[in-house]
Amino acid sequence: MKPFLLLATRAEDVPADEEYALFLRFTGLTPDELIRVRLEAGPMPSFDLDDLSGIFVGGGPFNASDPPEKKSPVQHRVEAEFQTLLDDVVSRDFPFLGACYGIGTVGAHQGATIDDTYREPISVVPLTLTEAGASDPLLVGMPRTFDAFVGHKEAISVLPPSATLLASSPTCPVQMFRVGRNVYATQFHPELDLDGITTRIHAYADHGYFAAGELDLTLAAVRRASVTHTGRILRTFVERYAR
Repeated sequence: MKPFLLLATRAEDVPADEEYALFLRFTGLTPDELIRVRLEAGPMPSFDLDDLSGIFVGGGPFNASDPPEKKSPVQHRVEAEFQTLLDDVVSRDFPFLGACYGIGTVGAHQGATIDDTYREPISVVPLTLTEAGASDPLLVGMPRTFDAFVGHKEAISVLPPSATLLASSPTCPVQMFRVGRNVYATQFHPELDLDGITTRIHAYADHGYFAAGELDLTLAAVRRASVTHTGRILRTFVERYAR
């Protein structure tokens, strides 16, 4: 089998390593089958898509909607690298699944409106599939409504015409979309379990996802519902595209 690729941008080792471990667990892949590249540590290597089965993108600290003067040199580099990669991915309709930061990369590439209108605190929210989502092969077997972990400072407020909406939540209309037949993006985190999001809450306590003094409230918010279905999306992606 040709390997899958995980493109990551987390600078903190503990949540970065746990993110990789969670992708391995929910995809069922081995480290040899899921190659991780930490883009915050250095330039994106050159990839031949013919040598890969598919690409995952994890979450990260960058916001596409930040003004250019507030973006670090690393963020500017990573955004330029994703634009080039997505030119190839979208034109070839190559298997791609971007989670959280991944939705910003695909959305920016396709001309979506991204702003803070629909930001969501770290929590568990109910997602509902659209008609297109209910019939999408990546979401086969998913309940029409299911719970998912979220936490983001920006979101897509207007989808571009090239995108098909697959899932929404009451507080964020664009939770998942597809471009073409094989390029997917989620605002929620399909790779997370309770332990994983607890690690991130502690790791990013000072990053503006919740106010000072709200650590215990945030931890309680992610425990209020059981998230059991989202990891299936990653496994289905692998089963569908492994070659």
